[in-house]
Amino acid sequence: MQGADTIFFIVILIMSVVIHEVAHGYAAEYFGDKTARHAGRLTLNPLKHLDIFGSVLVPLVLILAKAPFLFGWAKPVPYNPLNFTNRRWGTFWVASAGVLANFLLAIFFGMILRVIAGTGIAPDAFFIISSIVLINIGLGIFNLIPIPPLDGSKVLFSLLPSSAYAVLDFLEKYSIFILLIFIFYFARYLYPVLLFLYKLITGFAL
Repeated sequence: MQGADTIFFIVILIMSVVIHEVAHGYAAEYFGDKTARHAGRLTLNPLKHLDIFGSVLVPLVLILAKAPFLFGWAKPVPYNPLNFTNRRWGTFWVASAGVLANFLLAIFFGMILRVIAGTGIAPDAFFIISSIVLINIGLGIFNLIPIPPLDGSKVLFSLLPSSAYAVLDFLEKYSIFILLIFIFYFARYLYPVLLFLYKLITGFAL
């Protein structure tokens, strides 16, 4: 991948994770918690959300290593579930909002790609739109993994009885190690899912 493409991929990733986090904040506000708004995080300004390690360094290393799966993260938008009008469903929808935002972005730009593909789209435009779809599918899939601090763990445990929280406590305690093991040994198994969803949404195979 050329240097310009690498920078472009990282820019798309940063904006995608920013939208992901802002979606969390708006969902929390809908359920009665204004923590994100008071913290000035309901903005698309990437400087408010940027995590140098997760938003830049990790994606850069993955791109340079030609990893089959690209992901990253921004600083989590703060929220207080104690302020939710319904704590269980508030937690569920706040956790789900970021993933849904990424999949909706992928579907939106995938539909654009389908519409303009037959009009003789320029290769650069195809690359840009295709990259947006691909990165957002990747973020959506990755964040659904039920390992803390990923959204999938919050979605799952918001639906389980309180007796399951002991398992969540264990996962949170060792989350960094569990997540690293997953990334190094199991993340490649997500790649076929990524390819399937990309073709389903865009009509094109990678």
